[in-house]
Amino acid sequence: MQKELKEEKMRTNKTFIPPIKSQGIKSKLVKWIASNIEGVEFDRWVEPFMGTGVVAFNIRPKKALLCDTNPHLINFYNALKNKEITSAIVRNFLTIEGEKLLKSEGSYYYEVRQRFNEEGNPLDFLFLSRSCFNGMMRFNQKGGFNVPFCRKPNRFAPALITKITNQVENISQIIDFGDYEFKTQDFKETLKEVNPNDLIYADPPYIDRHTDYFNSWSEKDEYELKKSLFNSKAKFVLSTWLSNKYRTNDYIFSVWKDCYVATKEHFYHIGGKEENRNAIYEALLSNFKLENSITNNELSERIKNNKSRLTTEKKEKIIPIQPTLFEETVANTVYK
Repeated sequence: MQKELKEEKMRTNKTFIPPIKSQGIKSKLVKWIASNIEGVEFDRWVEPFMGTGVVAFNIRPKKALLCDTNPHLINFYNALKNKEITSAIVRNFLTIEGEKLLKSEGSYYYEVRQRFNEEGNPLDFLFLSRSCFNGMMRFNQKGGFNVPFCRKPNRFAPALITKITNQVENISQIIDFGDYEFKTQDFKETLKEVNPNDLIYADPPYIDRHTDYFNSWSEKDEYELKKSLFNSKAKFVLSTWLSNKYRTNDYIFSVWKDCYVATKEHFYHIGGKEENRNAIYEALLSNFKLENSITNNELSERIKNNKSRLTTEKKEKIIPIQPTLFEETVANTVYK
């Protein structure tokens, strides 16, 4: 009875944020993604580019295959799954390490970074993710984490530790209630494991945008992904960008010309400079009709005729305060 109660409280309209941070995370788009696939039946949810896992953890499928080429992401979530990391362990670890960071006036960050690059401890990975500059996730050609410190020695204040601890507890509970498999592998290997009754959600890196050792992407990869997705015979949804104030993503009308398209205006915090934080039209591509999608040709005609490229109406930008699974109410704050 207690487990049923916990499951019921999880099935709310809240957005659960993973403890690992990453630029470009889809936390403000998960409700839109979920609304577009509402009612779609599938046996298993498959992600060849898991990233932080925010989409899967908010869709909360009963069964999922979640993969990424970054082994540190997969190691972290497997540690949650296997109870090697718990919210209590995280609270104790961040309290102790945060005190060392404060006493060192920030220099201890680089000791942890070196230790992580030598040992790969998933707790160190969490520490770095929450104390590095601008929430970036970047690795050099040797696979070493190389993002500098955020310059806030008091980074792990009690309030932030509580927030991260709640996030760890939330995601742990979501993993517990499902049948989730986490694997480190290339997208081509993941898509070979797909069954026709699976639903694939793909969020590949953007061509010509920031890449690193675990996260490189080229035009060739884009074509390979398109081929693998269509060969899988399963339904798929793919996240990408349509346009910003400078240019349009022409790959949507070449590589993905056979897909339906749903669009939404979104605001990304990418880069350390204010001028790099601009509105962008986000796109969902699919091989079946989504709730708010139109054909590729129709979108192309809209752009040619200077008509609205939105298939989803604008809504006030709001983000919820970080919830816990067992709260009855959650206050909302307006995004500024």
